[in-house]
Amino acid sequence: MSPLPGGTPAGGPTTAEAAPGPGPAEAPWPPPGAYPQVEPDRLTRFVLRVHERAPRWAVPLAALGCVGMGVAYALVSDPTRSAPDAAPSCLLKLTTGLDCPGCGGTRALWYVLHADLPAAARHHFVFVFALPFLAYLFVAWAGKQAFGWRLPELRISSPVIAGFLAVWFAFSVARNLPWAPFTSLYV
Repeated sequence: MSPLPGGTPAGGPTTAEAAPGPGPAEAPWPPPGAYPQVEPDRLTRFVLRVHERAPRWAVPLAALGCVGMGVAYALVSDPTRSAPDAAPSCLLKLTTGLDCPGCGGTRALWYVLHADLPAAARHHFVFVFALPFLAYLFVAWAGKQAFGWRLPELRISSPVIAGFLAVWFAFSVARNLPWAPFTSLYV
């Protein structure tokens, strides 16, 4: 590098030259006291107190309740029986006419609950494929949280998750293509 007028190299000062003083190992970042601790509001204090006093099975039970409400909705609403001219309940389908990535999931759940796997796969194959994995992950997590069970862990790496999301995206695009054989995926 050729020095510029003033004595600095053409590339500018190096990091060591630009930041004299203690190295990163000597000074913690952010410095202590840089961000003042915010006093929690009444709602946050209440939630923290409830969380401290709650039994360890409360969160899995609440999650199971949410899943149960979703299953109950699918059973009660019977999403397979709607008028042919009824407006779709999905905002994306209502505005664009396209199937969203989750389109057909409620109908697929309804068919799974009625043990009709071919019909469920017809409405949302990716959901039917993922359902046993999701169920096992939930049971393993809830069992560990509530009862201390040590079920074998299903370790899902980031590349596997990325691959699953890529397949789901490809499925979502393919089911909206207007020519055969993709028209058979339209629900």
